[in-house]
Amino acid sequence: MNSIPCMIMRGGTSRGPFLRMSDLPSQQEEQAEILLSLMGSGHALQIDGIGGGDPLTSKVAIVERSSHPEADVDYLFAQVDVFNRRVDFNPNCGNMLSAVGPYAIETGLVGPQDGKTIVRVRNLNTQRLIECHVPTPGRQISYEGDTRISGVPGSAAGIQLSFLDIVGTKTGALLPTGKAIDTIRGIPVTCLDAATPILMIAAEDLGLDGKESPAELDGNTALLERLETIRRQAGRYMGLGDVSQGVLPKPVLVSPPRDATSTLNTRYFVPHRCHKAIAVTGAIAVASAVSLPGTIANRIAIDAGRLASGSPLSQIRLEHPSGYIDLDIAHRHGDPHDIARVSLIRTARKIMSGTIFYSSTRDVLTSQVG
Repeated sequence: MNSIPCMIMRGGTSRGPFLRMSDLPSQQEEQAEILLSLMGSGHALQIDGIGGGDPLTSKVAIVERSSHPEADVDYLFAQVDVFNRRVDFNPNCGNMLSAVGPYAIETGLVGPQDGKTIVRVRNLNTQRLIECHVPTPGRQISYEGDTRISGVPGSAAGIQLSFLDIVGTKTGALLPTGKAIDTIRGIPVTCLDAATPILMIAAEDLGLDGKESPAELDGNTALLERLETIRRQAGRYMGLGDVSQGVLPKPVLVSPPRDATSTLNTRYFVPHRCHKAIAVTGAIAVASAVSLPGTIANRIAIDAGRLASGSPLSQIRLEHPSGYIDLDIAHRHGDPHDIARVSLIRTARKIMSGTIFYSSTRDVLTSQVG
């Protein structure tokens, strides 16, 4: 058996192993083979690894000191398929990112400051920068606090994430098709790329009220098949090519909010199962669409009385199956197309640190490498 140093951490509503890039082989296909073994992919329970049998607990963060002049560390995210022997290095994960700052400090990649340490992260999946504000009273990481986030029990220390330059991370444009609304298979959709590419659909256009539970949606085979057909066409429209073997773009169902304090209600897919909460990057994309004239999010927010037409919204609360997520958006010169940064609060926790073992003999690898 081979081994590698590992720290398992919860980041936001996700969990997985954190590894050093320097401890892995340089070729991404070889990295993928190791990750498949570590997580135990190819089995519903991931019984031969540490994956939790769910996309939210079958994630890996790879971190290393950065050569970028404006970054302290590099972060490469890997989504490891539970059922298939496939690793996707294309998407980003903002929840796992919540733990990158603490991990960088824990492993000595970044020196802690007294009070708060700002860890500047370059995300290698998107080549974009994020600032992670980590509580470090007395130059020690504090995981304990009174911040609560939906989808995670208890409370912990709040970690502020500020995403910079989020527009067009994979396609180069906020609206990759050049339009706020496209029609695919008779369904109006918004194709948008902010922090991650998404495909936005009004829940009512699919005969839903948007309040369905993840279990209800996952059990609706006809809906999932319909969403996948639309998603694949949207991928071509967005210039992403054949997305049948990848996870981007992610489908999001949007509906009017239930709570008077919320902006929109969401159901986010990853992409073939409904997220039990919402991905950070997906939330950023939806929030970016709220003030963008003509998008599905914009239309629903206006109809629900949450947005005055023509006035960009800076504070947005999105409902999801586990609760809600709050985001602050800074627009340059009040232009909804020009987003300076999006900030939100997450939490993280170190679960274990040690050595993890993986098999050196695996089946033929199929990986989606980007």
